Amino acid sequence: MQKKKSNYALLAAIIASVLAALLSFLNIKEILIVPQTALSVAWWICLAFLLVFAFQKKTLTTWILISMIVGIRVGIDFHDVAMGSQIFSQIFLKLIKTIIGPILIATLVVGIAGHSDMKQLGRMGWKSLLYFEVVTTLALAIGLIMVNITQPGVGINRDQVQIKEIPKTAIKQRQAEMIQVMDSAGVQIPDGLLHKLPDKTYTWKDHILDVFPENIAKSIYEGQVLQIVVFSILFGIGLALLPKEKKKPMLDFFESMTHVMFKFTNIIMYLAPLAVGAAIAHATAELGMDILFALFKLLLTLYLALIVFVVVVLGTIMYWFKIPYANFFKAIKEPVSIAFATTSSESALPKAMENMEKIGVPGKIVSFVLPTGYTFNLDGTTLYLSLAAIFVAQATGMNLSIGEQLMIGLTLMLTSKGVAGIPRASLVILIGTAATFKMEIWPIMAILGIDELMDMARTSVNVTGNCLASCVIARWEGELDDEKLHQPFVEE
Repeated sequence: MQKKKSNYALLAAIIASVLAALLSFLNIKEILIVPQTALSVAWWICLAFLLVFAFQKKTLTTWILISMIVGIRVGIDFHDVAMGSQIFSQIFLKLIKTIIGPILIATLVVGIAGHSDMKQLGRMGWKSLLYFEVVTTLALAIGLIMVNITQPGVGINRDQVQIKEIPKTAIKQRQAEMIQVMDSAGVQIPDGLLHKLPDKTYTWKDHILDVFPENIAKSIYEGQVLQIVVFSILFGIGLALLPKEKKKPMLDFFESMTHVMFKFTNIIMYLAPLAVGAAIAHATAELGMDILFALFKLLLTLYLALIVFVVVVLGTIMYWFKIPYANFFKAIKEPVSIAFATTSSESALPKAMENMEKIGVPGKIVSFVLPTGYTFNLDGTTLYLSLAAIFVAQATGMNLSIGEQLMIGLTLMLTSKGVAGIPRASLVILIGTAATFKMEIWPIMAILGIDELMDMARTSVNVTGNCLASCVIARWEGELDDEKLHQPFVEE
């Protein structure tokens, strides 16, 4: 009976949305002049039915998806409210960040010390890196192929695009080396990129040093995922070497912490719909509805390329490693929805870890592969960067050879590591790469207009790829629980 009621509510919402869309279309084409108030009322009636459906469905994913739709409407109809609502998404992200350090330490320490298999740790390391490099290379290739087929940058007139200043929030990571590249190439640096630069330029030695923590509390505070992983691995190895009676109390403590942090995650997830709706509302109010139409061909190319990557590459991997499609996508739809709305892989990490364990991936593999993948397995970001870089060349009339395009792709693969947790940090990577290859950067300013929608898609694919990577490594290690894997996934 409850299911029938929810179906009625969904049907009513679909009918209402069709009517609202029809009225909007007629108004845009000036076939029928409809007052803006009437259009807003029509859309809010549709949203009311969707909210009824969400109350009856009672699943977090449903609430997240519907809150995104509500957020768009709030951004259109209530600009000031939407601009102020971002505080909810900021609170949510701050709470999520409090989970990441403890949950990584606890799960990795238990995984290593609880099994005392040092050889397996080494195997997981080289297998993960091999898998990451193969898959990201395929993502890069698909990006290059798709942008050469659709050629979204060809024929763009600089005077016809809206150019915006790069926001300061887009340069929180890897700023110094990008600024140096731009400066040495003689490119004028936008004022926003000069905000709070480090005192020195990073070298390859600095990148290696950044992997190792000097203060674990500082690493947790700054959200340095790789440093936390390195500390946890070394701590787990040290604990594993202790006699059983001495390591048991500490092991019990971390096992208990793991369960507590997963419960903590569940509590915070109740805020997810509000946070997601607020994030979408703010983006819509700030950028306007023009974002849905500007540079549409580039946006469509990215989405098509990501779909091809997910279906062809990830789909083939799932078939090869015998991972059931339906159950896997049910398990990832919640973390992917969060990543899509917040444009941050970091916000989806706790729920992704929890759900991967539910479908049979051992905790020790989940806690090793997922955080490592956030640095080395950025499938969506790699594909986007290769596509966007060639778009910039097309927009400025540059004819790049296949060799030059491959060189650009290789550069992007090396410079894009570790940007998954930072919304729109890839813009800085793109600017630096464009400067290195003597490209104009005005098309990147144009891309900024639709970067919110592009970031949503590439971040979602990053999360999807890393979740699949944990299943693949577990299967490769012979530890994937097929009984759990084939049980219908039930969302809490």
